[in-house]
Amino acid sequence: MAAAPDLAHHAALDERMVRAARGIRLLALASWPASVQMEFLERWHRGQAALPAVSYLRLDFGDARRELAAVAAAADPDHPLGLYLIESAESWNRAAALLESLGTAQACAESVALFGRPDQPLPGDGPSTREAARHFIQIASDLDHELIAPEEQVPVSATALALQLQSDLDDFFDGRVITVELDPQLIAKAAAGATRIRLRAGAAFSDYDRRQLFHHEALVHSLTALNGRGQPLLRSLALASPRVTATQEGLATFAEQITGSIDIERMKRISMRIEAVAMALEGADFLQVFRYFLDGGQNEAESFVSAQRVFRGVPLTGGSAFTKDAVYLRGLIGVHTFFRYALQQDRLRLCRWLFAGKMTLRDAVRFEPLFLDGTLVPPRWLPPWVQRANGLAGMLAFSLFANRIRMDRIDYQPMRAPAKPAAP
Repeated sequence: MAAAPDLAHHAALDERMVRAARGIRLLALASWPASVQMEFLERWHRGQAALPAVSYLRLDFGDARRELAAVAAAADPDHPLGLYLIESAESWNRAAALLESLGTAQACAESVALFGRPDQPLPGDGPSTREAARHFIQIASDLDHELIAPEEQVPVSATALALQLQSDLDDFFDGRVITVELDPQLIAKAAAGATRIRLRAGAAFSDYDRRQLFHHEALVHSLTALNGRGQPLLRSLALASPRVTATQEGLATFAEQITGSIDIERMKRISMRIEAVAMALEGADFLQVFRYFLDGGQNEAESFVSAQRVFRGVPLTGGSAFTKDAVYLRGLIGVHTFFRYALQQDRLRLCRWLFAGKMTLRDAVRFEPLFLDGTLVPPRWLPPWVQRANGLAGMLAFSLFANRIRMDRIDYQPMRAPAKPAAP
């Protein structure tokens, strides 16, 4: 058990880090106003396509960065809390550097340092993230879209979805813990915070969107923030520092997968974003990436939103990208592998502790003694699929065994009937 002075020292450093990071809102400050989309699409419809005109605030986080550096310097790298603080402070520091360089190629360099690139290998020295993305794009493109059930093609208005989702959340939390709101200024279709989920007013949604928002946004992103707020020692576990992005998005996408809330078109959208990031890094400009999404089947509004994700905060002329979308598949594979590891090690409690706040997979392992001695508290809320440990274990056990099957040795082609003997 860690000594009380160590805990008090690192708790005080955590408070300082939370205060220093308060204004470093990476996605909010890098994203574009809704007016940029309207102006771009108006020109597009007139046949006057041009790169969007985007300007960014000049930001200075000098004081915050110096404080974050001081926190990292004062933390003990041999203590699990100290190592967590060092890595978190450095992550916030780099996010601040990205925001200070918005609109320049340096913002791309900072983004790559935070989120990686599509050509990096997946966990376990597997194929690259881009190769995995192309795999899902190809499968989705090959499928017959007529197989989609008619009810899955009926659009749902943002107003109707807000009412449905609010009811789902009130039932889960047994009260109004998270509020669903409509936001006409939101470019993305949805955004989640600890106590609020915003939907873009006027957007059309599907039944899959409802389930995806419930399991991905609410029961991972919002829920881990709420549980993190309940930690008596580390308040920063309620914050989404950039270093936790891969685990957060991987966990949220895994939640979609295990609850049957993800469809192949959703996988295609995630994968196309990864391909688009790679294209931008290789020189494609905003217009080329926008057309890539159009050619991939997205409508004009969706294509703009997807291209905006790739170019927020960086030059639009090609050679730069905001690389956050590269983490989705890498995070999904990483989380799935971690859950299988936890089952093999008879430590499924690690999977539940991932929901006690916003942390990385390595954090969950490093924090194990702190959860066991009560320094960190277990999550107050858990998604149903995590609560049902037997069902989770059954799925993971099947996955572990099924992965041993060599698909390249499977042949379901009908066997030829034996030749009839020749007549005497």
